[in-house]
Amino acid sequence: MASSSRARVCRIRGIKSTIKYANHGCTRQAKNPQYIAANILNREFTADAPNQKWLTDVTEFKYYTGVEVHKIYLSAILDLYDRRIVAYTIGDSNNNALVFNMFDQAVAENPDATPLFHSDRGYQYTSRIFHAKLEAAGMRQSMSRVAHCIDNGPMEGFWGILKRERYYGRRFLDRTSLVKMIEDYISYYNNRRLQRNLGVLTPMEKHNQYKIAA
Repeated sequence: MASSSRARVCRIRGIKSTIKYANHGCTRQAKNPQYIAANILNREFTADAPNQKWLTDVTEFKYYTGVEVHKIYLSAILDLYDRRIVAYTIGDSNNNALVFNMFDQAVAENPDATPLFHSDRGYQYTSRIFHAKLEAAGMRQSMSRVAHCIDNGPMEGFWGILKRERYYGRRFLDRTSLVKMIEDYISYYNNRRLQRNLGVLTPMEKHNQYKIAA
């Protein structure tokens, strides 16, 4: 069967693919950025210890009430050493509060962390307020180049894993069940999902292994 015919049959039957989807992040690029950082990370997606390099991004999810479509947004930080989700927030708007509250949570839970902090050039990250938060926490800022999603590849990769395993192919009919899915998945990902590139450990096992050896 030709690919166009397969696609038509899938649309008729309501079948959705669970293979990779590209461009999972949805951070809005700043029209008039107040601060731009160089791409210091430069695709060096490895680290020697926890809290050396953090990546961040925002992605969106949809739920449905009747014919109405609603969106919620997930902002998260990923550690490049153990690939754990360091902190996250969920909100109804992709705004400064979503990102700033997530960052404040990460700092509160990791008060001694001074990682290189990498993001795209979304308006939250290019604001003077956010840059001041980073400086106050002793963190250097790094930003992806324009239109180079791969510069933030592992973060995009996490969005893809989450959505393929729990979101694509499902239709959420209320906000509560969608939020619960996200929260449950992040707990599962950090504490129970084994990763081959971590030596068949979970992110938290990798994290705790380092702490014991240090």
